[in-house]
Amino acid sequence: MPRALLTEAFGRISGVVHSALRDASVGVLTYRADPGANTMAWLVWHLTRVQDDHIADILGQEQVWTAQGWAARFDLPFDTAATGYGQTEAEVAMVRSGADLLGGYYDAVHARTLTFLGTVTEADLARIVDTAWDPPVTLAVRLISILSDDLQHAGQASYLRGLAIRAGL
Repeated sequence: MPRALLTEAFGRISGVVHSALRDASVGVLTYRADPGANTMAWLVWHLTRVQDDHIADILGQEQVWTAQGWAARFDLPFDTAATGYGQTEAEVAMVRSGADLLGGYYDAVHARTLTFLGTVTEADLARIVDTAWDPPVTLAVRLISILSDDLQHAGQASYLRGLAIRAGL
């Protein structure tokens, strides 16, 4: 039961991400509603980085970002461990990647996530995956956290796409 539910939920993120990225120009991807706002490119990169980071941590494996060469392809001036958390306005602006690159990285992370979700049992959901919090974080809570964060950011990216297009980009 948890496998089908989680796979469906993560599939919804994929649908929103791909809808937002479809035929998006660099102008649309880097549009800012105001000078301090996030861009679509940064939002999609960030939501993918967080999912990659958290799933790799759960699995005790290297992130797709480095293991599959995505860090080199993006060639961003950040530490390879950066996920976007706490980045400045200037750092947000440095993510100027195209839709194909963003979508390719997202798809690679999504594929790994789906493979992992195919192994999750009901008993696994109670497993502690992070003791840095009080109470410690279970697998269920971590997966819901990833889902919530990613859906919010994917929705924000979709909204920005609409604003950019209405602005004539």
